[in-house]
Amino acid sequence: MRKFILSGVLTLFLLEGIAQSPGLRSADNFLRDHYPSLDKLYKHLHQNPELSLQEEKTSATIASELEGLGFEVIRNIGAYGLAGIYKNGKGPTVLIRTDMDALPLEEKTGLPYASKAKAINAAGNETHVMHACGHDLHMTVFVGTARTLVKAKDQWKGTLVMVAQSAEETGEGADLMFKAGLYNKIPKPDYAIALHDNPNLEAGKLGYREAHF
Repeated sequence: MRKFILSGVLTLFLLEGIAQSPGLRSADNFLRDHYPSLDKLYKHLHQNPELSLQEEKTSATIASELEGLGFEVIRNIGAYGLAGIYKNGKGPTVLIRTDMDALPLEEKTGLPYASKAKAINAAGNETHVMHACGHDLHMTVFVGTARTLVKAKDQWKGTLVMVAQSAEETGEGADLMFKAGLYNKIPKPDYAIALHDNPNLEAGKLGYREAHF
């Protein structure tokens, strides 16, 4: 898991256009120093999953992380979606997005930090809940990326917008955010980056494709 978290954060850091800067080496060291707290965050998120459109506590955790870094945070954009804005002089606006919701599945991994959570689903039935799709990892990379870019703010100029989305698993979250006027609430991005873990790619490798946003 350590390799996935570090490689994921560094991948996004590289995509911000500072791959050749002296800041990259210091970012690597910074992330290694911060790994214990990122690992703690990952395990907390894994143990406390929330279903789509129920991500109240998860959203609050992410908002608190961003506010602690100096982001202006706008909450409750389309269910529990949020956006954090960090202005750092004149330059492009880059949006980085994560998802937050978990799945109605029982965890049987046997991990010491396995989810034992239960919730009431949209049909009114009790169900087990777990992060079976990696959104706990996505959020950890998201927070690690925000920490790294703020730490390296003397290496870049522009505006960083960090967006956390509800209800990715049900396909509702992005639509709800746009219907709630996301682009009227944040600086419109020049670039947008979303990530998803992929079990078919080795740790440290990146697959990508372009798309509209």
